Amino acid sequence: MRIIALLAIRNEALYLERCLRHLTEQGLESYLIDNDSTDDSLEIARAWLGRGLLGIESRPYPGFYDWRGILERKAELAVELGDHWYIHHDADEIRQSPVPGQSLAEAITAADAAGYDAIDFLEFVFVPTAHTQDACGADYVTALPHAYYFQPNPLHRVNAWRHAGSVDLLSFGGHRAEFPGQRLSPEPLILRHYPFLSWTHLVDKYQRERQYSAYEVEQLGWHGKRASFDAREARLPTSEELIRPDVEGWRTDQPWATHPFLEGG
Repeated sequence: MRIIALLAIRNEALYLERCLRHLTEQGLESYLIDNDSTDDSLEIARAWLGRGLLGIESRPYPGFYDWRGILERKAELAVELGDHWYIHHDADEIRQSPVPGQSLAEAITAADAAGYDAIDFLEFVFVPTAHTQDACGADYVTALPHAYYFQPNPLHRVNAWRHAGSVDLLSFGGHRAEFPGQRLSPEPLILRHYPFLSWTHLVDKYQRERQYSAYEVEQLGWHGKRASFDAREARLPTSEELIRPDVEGWRTDQPWATHPFLEGG
């Protein structure tokens, strides 16, 4: 059984090496859509061809973050590449089993064997807790140990699926893969999310670099505060507010419904 992570990137050199290595070590393959990256992303990716990375395709950058087009292409790829398991994956994510010693491939294989064809992920957001903390260029998984459990709504991250036909990634903006007759595993897996690695990275990413589609923001209601990011309204949570999952376990008793780095709070 094959499990393929579908990645779309634009200038993700800070994350890409760590992401591709983790996927390969966890027994997965990956396929990359490059959105006209101008940093070292393509060079990093090409080094993984034949070592877990199945292919790289180019997607023109239209001057904004074409999330709708990217999701449509990922849905097409899940048909074109064949009847396998897929994960709608981003470069700033690390996915794993909650069971120590079990690989991600083993966890997904177990769900498949039990008759399920979709899997939810519990999202833990790992962030710096001080303006001076900088994990850029470091092993950010080690450098950023504090996180909050993010659950704005139930089944927030149904991002892994196996379906021979078409899949709907648009209705929930990529947060859920939808298809008829879906059999969702009752055992969610873990998503470690690292949206930014320093305060400067946060401001650069959302205030300077990333431009959003007016149609997606105004007509589809996507992207929320990311599309109107204001550093004056952002804050970094303190370490006392957060948990250390590698020490305390994957605690879900205090879910957060908003991101402090976008909305304060």
